[in-house]
Amino acid sequence: MRDKRVLIVSSEVVPYLPENELSTSSFEAAKMIHDKGGQTRIFMPRYGLINERRHQLHEVIRLSGMNLVINDMDMPLIIKVASIPKERMQVYFIDNDEYFKRKALFTDEEDKLFDDNDERAIFFAKGVVETVKKLNWSPDVIHVHGWMASLLPLYIKEYYKDDALFANSKIITSLYNNGFEGSLNNEFANKVKFDNISDSKVESLTKPNHTNILINAIENSDAVIKASPELATELTDYLKNYKNPVLEYFSADEFDSAYTNFYLTEVL
Repeated sequence: MRDKRVLIVSSEVVPYLPENELSTSSFEAAKMIHDKGGQTRIFMPRYGLINERRHQLHEVIRLSGMNLVINDMDMPLIIKVASIPKERMQVYFIDNDEYFKRKALFTDEEDKLFDDNDERAIFFAKGVVETVKKLNWSPDVIHVHGWMASLLPLYIKEYYKDDALFANSKIITSLYNNGFEGSLNNEFANKVKFDNISDSKVESLTKPNHTNILINAIENSDAVIKASPELATELTDYLKNYKNPVLEYFSADEFDSAYTNFYLTEVL
């Protein structure tokens, strides 16, 4: 992995959010690459429940300031950064007061999904790409973790398909069994199509439940990792006909060697 550039994009990352399978695995993937001499950049949303003072987040003025158009609305992009203690790894936080200031991840006090989770996902995907472009940092691999990050493969392959910075980037999507009940906003697909993305590319988003959102990510990825020991039956069935490389689930003890081998022999 020496000198390889890997962009880790995750819905959740420790130590900024509580430990779970997703937040821990995305951190461990980045650490594995870093320890083997690779270059990493980690991106996640700056949810309002992240303690900025404790984790020493600070705004990067030179990266902030642009507006992203989301469904014909101008939404300001704010970029914050922090370093993971002892690891010398930088984490970039995609922020916007309208989408991420609230003190919750995806649901309100009554455990109801936020109505704008679809727009938050679009904003996050575009925000990551625009920030990487400003950094002028061309990744060899883009590794996606979690459904909030799952629009990134679609946007890289379609909306940014003519951008030379990502011309040789390979996209891996890790699949987790950390879904949500119900569906996101029924206008999700139309909001994505506003960015001149064709109907055929958003067909799976017309019923935007957790499984279909992940299927859209799989459709636009170059490889897939089963990051949970059990996945939804629909995902498992879909992967039976998937033509690109798939890494089966490995426990924490086997994680390092399995991921390294998969990166080097199946993706790069």
